[in-house]
Amino acid sequence: MQGQAASADRAPTVDDLQDAVAPRVSRGRLALRALRHRSLLAGVVICVVLAALVAAAPLLTSIDPNLQDPLATFSPPSWEHPIGADAFGRDLFARVLYGGRTTMLASLLVVVLGCVFGTSIGLIAGYFGGAVGFAIMRLVDLLLAFPGILLALTVTAILGPGLINGVIAIAVILVPVYARLVEGATAEVRNLPYVDAAVTLGAGPWRIIARHILPNVLSGVIVLTTTWLGIAALWITALGFIGLGVQPPTPEWGSILNDGQNYITLAWWITVFPGAFLSLFVIGVNLVGDGLRDELDPTLARR
Repeated sequence: MQGQAASADRAPTVDDLQDAVAPRVSRGRLALRALRHRSLLAGVVICVVLAALVAAAPLLTSIDPNLQDPLATFSPPSWEHPIGADAFGRDLFARVLYGGRTTMLASLLVVVLGCVFGTSIGLIAGYFGGAVGFAIMRLVDLLLAFPGILLALTVTAILGPGLINGVIAIAVILVPVYARLVEGATAEVRNLPYVDAAVTLGAGPWRIIARHILPNVLSGVIVLTTTWLGIAALWITALGFIGLGVQPPTPEWGSILNDGQNYITLAWWITVFPGAFLSLFVIGVNLVGDGLRDELDPTLARR
């Protein structure tokens, strides 16, 4: 009884005010709701299966993806080569699996870099505002004015071809996208009562950003990340296709598609199978993104 009385007499804290204004959904309840969302569940299944396949590549095949066999040139799908061989007799199954590692990891690295830098810039611009926010957002607007693929090609041309340079080039595109989204959400959240209470109680700006603002803009960041993961995969593949991404003989979905474009009528499997893997990955992450948007965005009406 004394504990209850003490709890009742305790002065409300900033965290109490935040919970009252923006109540949180428990993780277990959110996970249960997510499992009932068909597109989200389908997307998760597709992504998990593809990730498991590329991660288990050494267990699924013992063939070196760069090993050339002149006797197997343009071999169609068979027991020895499940999805055929390319113009150099390299096993396409091994190249697609190992190439998936490169494409998927590069795409993940792109969104991580874009998310970290873009979210940080957006939080600073949205919370502090004034001349600092104005200068940051005008630079963001300048970057957004360029077509994304053109900006990526420009950065890649400056840095030179290669996987790391391609990742940096595409991450540069994502930074202003994240910054614009987070800046708008931060400017809205910073005017809520619990933020004013935190300022009144003497909390520093960085503590307010980390403790009270960032958790309330994370839902939009998560949805944007899943959406751009598929787009990043397409752009990583595009750079590899035109020779500005992964350099031969390293397998990557874009470079494999480039190898097969001249033999589409002679050996269709060189193009079809890596294209199918890429399509499934993009569809999977887009389904996850749509499902997360439905679950995390309270403004969407749910049937």
